[in-house]
Parts: sequence; C-alpha cells; structure tokens
Amino acid sequence: MKLSSKYFDSIRVKPSEDRTLREETPVCEWPDCENPGKYPAPKGRDTENEYHYFCLPHVREYNKDFNYFKGMKDKEVKDFVASSRTGHRPTWKLGDNISNKAKAARGKIEDPIDILGDNAGAQHARPRRTVRNQELKNLHELGLDETATPEDVKKQYKILLKRLHPDANQGSRANEEKLGRVIKAQEYLKSSGFMRKSG
Repeated sequence: MKLSSKYFDSIRVKPSEDRTLREETPVCEWPDCENPGKYPAPKGRDTENEYHYFCLPHVREYNKDFNYFKGMKDKEVKDFVASSRTGHRPTWKLGDNISNKAKAARGKIEDPIDILGDNAGAQHARPRRTVRNQELKNLHELGLDETATPEDVKKQYKILLKRLHPDANQGSRANEEKLGRVIKAQEYLKSSGFMRKSG
C-alpha cells in the first residue's frame, strides 16, 4: 500500500483537510482557475437545477453580471413577473370556467345576495328582509326558517292544522298542546306584520 493512498489515510491518520476538499469538491469552472469550486451558481433560465461551481472570488464575479432575464424583451419580463404571482399556473375568474350544463343549472339556484355573481339566481331571488327573534321562534314552531315567505307560513299552517287537529286523529287529544303552540305562532306572525311583508 502506498503512503499517499486514501485508504492508508483513512486507516492510519486523519487525512489533511486540504486533501479531502480536493477529492470531494470539483475544480472551479472559471477558465484557468485551479481552486476548489465549492460555490454553486445557477446556469440560467430554462436550466433550473443546473449549476456552475466556482471558487469564492469567481462566484462573486459571475453573480455581478448574472441576469436571469437576459435575452427577454420588456413585455416578456412583465408577463413572466405577473405569471409568477400564481406560480406560472393558469387562473380564471370565479364562474368563467364552468360548463354550459352548470351555467344552465345556475339559473335554478336561489342566490339572493348574489354570491355566484352576475345575478345568477335573480329570477328566483327574494328581497332580503330582517326577521326579528320572536318571529324566528314562531317560524321554528311552524317548522320553518328565516327564509320562509308569508305564503310558506300559510301553507305550513294548513298542513299542521290538518295533521294535529283531534278530528284528524280519531278524537285523540295527544297533539292538543302542539296544536295550541302552532295556532299561537300563526297569530303572532299575523299580529307582528310578518304576514304583510312582501316575499
């Protein structure tokens, strides 16, 4: 075994730092430079993940003159910068990239506050009205929510009357308490002016 062998150094003595650096580090790519090229520098646009390896003085020199946009026109640079905001992926406005089938379905959707844009459900939308807490409690008593119209209340009231009345239950008074609450809820909604509101 030769005394200058890397195997001899690893077995017998700690190798000198200078020698291991020379073995692990490539030589500087700058013309006529023999120093270790420890510092990576990007090769340029369209060659991502490819690097030149230079020594410290030469990597500094290279970086002074490096221009990623070299060879691009001003408009191309502006377009590139604008596209970089979205990671160079295509984007579109909400609702622009939907199929014709989905566009047809949008007309059937209720959208009173125009979340979908362009008044997508305008023909089905109802004007917004404020429902007070007590009105809401009475709507819940009838099995309705705050979106109910006066017509909805009338229909639901008739359904509940037919379902809960003792005559419809072979004279049973089991639903008498619930029927009383439904009648009171209807009367409250009438007296509060809810039934006169447009919907």
